[in-house]
Parts: sequence; C-alpha cells; structure tokens
Amino acid sequence: MSTQRSQIGNRNFITWFFILLLIIYLIYSSNIILTNDDDCSSSSSSSNISTSESLSTNVSTFPLQEQQQKSMKEYVEKKEMDTELKHIVFGVAASSNLWDKRKEYIKLWWKPGEARGVVWLDEKVKTNRNEDLPDIRISGDTSSFLYTNRQGRRSALRISRVVSETLRLGLTDVRWFVMGDDDTVFIVENVVRVLSKYDHNQYYYIGSSSESHVQNIFFSYAMAYGGGGFAISYPLAKELEKMQDRCIQRYPGLYGSDDRIQACMAELGVPLTKERGFHQYDVYGNLLGLLGAHPVTPLVSLHHLDVVDPIFPGMSRVSGLQRLFESAKLDSASLMQQSICYDKDKYWSISVSWGYVVQIIRGKISPRELEMPTRTFLNWYRRADYTAYAFNTRPVTKHPCQKPFVYYMNTAKYDRSRNQIIGIYYRHRERSPYCRWKVESPENINNIVLLKRPDSNRWQKSPRRDCCGVLPSNNNSKSNLYMWVGSCRDGEISQL
Repeated sequence: MSTQRSQIGNRNFITWFFILLLIIYLIYSSNIILTNDDDCSSSSSSSNISTSESLSTNVSTFPLQEQQQKSMKEYVEKKEMDTELKHIVFGVAASSNLWDKRKEYIKLWWKPGEARGVVWLDEKVKTNRNEDLPDIRISGDTSSFLYTNRQGRRSALRISRVVSETLRLGLTDVRWFVMGDDDTVFIVENVVRVLSKYDHNQYYYIGSSSESHVQNIFFSYAMAYGGGGFAISYPLAKELEKMQDRCIQRYPGLYGSDDRIQACMAELGVPLTKERGFHQYDVYGNLLGLLGAHPVTPLVSLHHLDVVDPIFPGMSRVSGLQRLFESAKLDSASLMQQSICYDKDKYWSISVSWGYVVQIIRGKISPRELEMPTRTFLNWYRRADYTAYAFNTRPVTKHPCQKPFVYYMNTAKYDRSRNQIIGIYYRHRERSPYCRWKVESPENINNIVLLKRPDSNRWQKSPRRDCCGVLPSNNNSKSNLYMWVGSCRDGEISQL
C-alpha cells in the first residue's frame, strides 16, 4: 500500500510540475508578446510621427523648392532673352579717302573687348597698332553689278552689301546687325535698349526717316536712312543675304545704298519699324534746336557730323562729342532727354536737355511750344523753309526779351554717397539785346548746378518726360542757379 501511495504521489508531483512549467511558460510568453506589442506599437507610432513630420516638412518645402526652381528658370530664361551688346554686330561703311578723319568718330563710341563689328573699306588703309577700332576689311568686288544713276556713286553698291558681307563672316550668337556710316556716332547702350524691345527671332528692319520732308519724298518714307543707322534681325539678314545680289541687279537706277536695302525689304515684304532715336540729320548749321528738344525716346545715333556745326560752341567736333560722352557714361538712358519747368518767382521758362544744355527764357512759354525744336538749323537744301521738315518746328524768336540764355554742360561727376549726378553748365556768352520787361534777367547767372539720379531703367516704363525744378540757393551765390531733374511724382506737371 505504501508503495502504491508513493507512486501516486510521484505522478501527481510530475503532473503539477508540468502544469507549473506550463503556467510559467504561458506567463513568460504573454509578457514577451505584450512587450513586443508595445515596442511595435511604439515603433509604429514613432515611425508614423516621423513619417508624418517628414511628409509635413516635404509638403511645406516642396512649393518653396518648386518656386525657387521656377524663379531660377525664369531668371535664366530672361537672361537668355535679354539682348546684350555681345548679341549685336556693327557693320560700318567707310571710305579710304576720309578714313584718317572719320575714324576719330568711330573711336568715340566703339567699346573694345565688348562690342563686335567690322569696318568695310573700299581700299586698304594704313593702320596704327593699339587703336580702339573694329576689325577692318575690304568690301567684295561689285564691278559686275549694273549702276545707272548719273547723280550717285557706284560705292552705293558695296555699301548696300555691308550687312550681307558681315553675315558671311559666320560670327556666332548674333541677334542683330546694325549698319552705320563712318561719320555716324552711336550711343551703344541705347542701341541695346531699343533692340531689347523686339523679338530677334522675327523679321525686323528698324530705323528712322530723314528730317527732310523733301528727302523722304524723293527716296521714301518707308526707308531707314543708313547714315542715321538701322538694325536688321539675324533671321531677316539671312533671308536678305540669300537674295540681295539678285535684288540689287533689278534696281540699277537707284541712288544710294539705303534705298537699295529698302527695295529688297519690299521684295521680302518686311516694313520699316520706326525708332525716332536714329538720327540722319539731313540739316545744316546749329543742332541746338534739335538736340535741345529731343523727342521722348532714347538717343541712339547722330550723323552728318562733318556737315553740322560742332555741338558745343568753341570746341572741335570730336572734342565736343567727347564731352557729350562724359554725360553718356553717367546716365546714357537720359542723355538729351528734355525736362520743362518754371521759376514762378522770377517768371522764367526753363528747358533742360540733360547732359547737353539748359535754356532759360523770360516769360511764360508753354510745354507744347518748348517741346518743338527751334529752327536754329537750315534744311538739306540750305534754306530756312519750315515746310521742309517732317516734324513740327518753331521759329527762332525775334522778341528781344525772349532770347534764350543758353548754358552748355561743362563737367559732370557722380556722387556715390548721394547716388546723384552733379552737372555744371556754363553760360554761353552772347550779347543780350535790350529788354524793356520788368522781369529779372538771367544774365547774372553764370553757372547752373544740375542734380540728377541715374535712371538706367527709365525706358522699361511708359515714355514720359522727366520733371525739373529750381532749388533754394544761398543768397551769397547769386551767380549760381541750383536745379534738379528726375522722374515726375504723382500729380506733378509742367505748369507756371
């Protein structure tokens, strides 16, 4: 019996032992499972938070990155679209007979290392090393072309081919070809400003007519005058080059080069796009009337400089132009731009042509009159005929009290600390006729100090004249008049 009880006790012990082991296993297993669930849950939650934060960050930064990429793309595209000086090639028609004299005009505006271009001559000339000039080449033979105009010269044939010959040089990254004569002076920065308005991938023939109504009738109002300069877009130049030699053979009776170009443009179906800043200046005499009332457009070119008087009295033609270019270096966009204002206390009308001249006139003259050029010049046929011009003019006044007091630009400098240009204009000494008016005379003013801030972006806005005004001055400096020129404020007008 005792043995049986001992066996039964052993079996029960073994059974309970296994049950205990099972319970311990279950408890251990359940803890592991619970721990893993918590870890997984925590890991999953942490992962979800991290992912959420990452997505949130990506969602918030993606538009910014996209905007930055878009802005960069637009900037790159804009820079690629902007026409710069490097995209323009100048073709200058020159004569070997006048080279020694005319090359001095080219030196005034040419920018070595920046501008690209070629001077095309009829014969070889002596050249000096280190002269700031474009490349010099000899035009192709035109002896096989027919020329029958008895009043003209055969040189018109070779000059008409300047653009085509320049194209054949195979220069890269060209958008525009600009043609001019050896007595043409360009304001290069304004050439760029004007051409930047147009799509160089399209056909464009850009220039201006003559100042002479008779010249325009004789030749054509649809023609760009070559002396004043004209521009042809690259695609149009390519089409012109393909057909020009055949084209000019069809017009042997034409006079010059520019009318031959226009005849070929007519065959190509491309009209003239007029830009009034290209100046042929088919006039004689004093340009004060024209340059003192320049139209509201960038000054692009001047021509016939050997025909007109020096633009600054008492100076040579080249020296006077050098002085003008000193102003152009400071604010080329505003060069020759007219401003009109009044001194109410002294009852003066004042016209400013920035960088060139200031004129003070006693009495009230309306802006409508002041913006018309005064006929200080003669027409191309040396006659004082107001009907001979292709624009409105007004006569030189005969009233002794309204003779202008003229102040020409003498020096100009840029004050970096104040971001302004300080120009000093000296009075041109002429005898003033006796005036009976009881109005203060400007004759005691010897100098005008003109203040202006540079405005290189003015032509990216709608065209408008600048405003000007007289500044208060020290009573001890009665010989100086202080003035300002700048963009008109809201509501500001030229009114006495």
